[in-house]
Amino acid sequence: MKKNNQLELAHPWHGVSIGENAPHEVFAFIEITPFDTIKYEIEKESGLMMIDRPQKYSNVVPALYGFVPKTYCGDKIAQYGKEHGMQVEKGDGDPLDILVLSSHPISKNGILVKAIPIGGIALEDGLEADDKIIAVLKEDPIYSNYKNIEDLPKAILEKITHYFLTYKNLPEETSVCKISRVYDSETAKIVIEKASQDYQTLISN
Repeated sequence: MKKNNQLELAHPWHGVSIGENAPHEVFAFIEITPFDTIKYEIEKESGLMMIDRPQKYSNVVPALYGFVPKTYCGDKIAQYGKEHGMQVEKGDGDPLDILVLSSHPISKNGILVKAIPIGGIALEDGLEADDKIIAVLKEDPIYSNYKNIEDLPKAILEKITHYFLTYKNLPEETSVCKISRVYDSETAKIVIEKASQDYQTLISN
């Protein structure tokens, strides 16, 4: 679409499909990569990429990291989390986060990738549900062989969980985040569906 002779880009949260085969396969909008020493994220109103904060010390994201378009962590995400042991009061109010494993060294952010969910992390950030879907890049020559979270090598999963337990901390601080559970691919699909329902509620209000 063109407007005033300029290409009008789709808003990465509101203007991009979640994926026609969701929740089995979803689009992921990548905000940061393992090569970034700055944490980037979209500015919600404009959809433009902005600097959130420098990455603290050596703690950089272990894979491509972003969100699933047309999702939102609201009441349904929080309720589902509480039904499965999370000590939360609400969703974190952001699109559903996703970590995408790739054997290729992808250093570019602000891109869309096709991702296959294989599991996730029920992360409590204070009293907010902040789920992290773990996925593999579609047709990746190595990671696409992993169909469920239990297929991942233990060292990879430990690296992911360590990152999310410490990524907001200064060295002298205790963790503000808690992992309630690590879940499988079927649960990840339910979480995606709940976040999609929360998004529909958000835009209808």
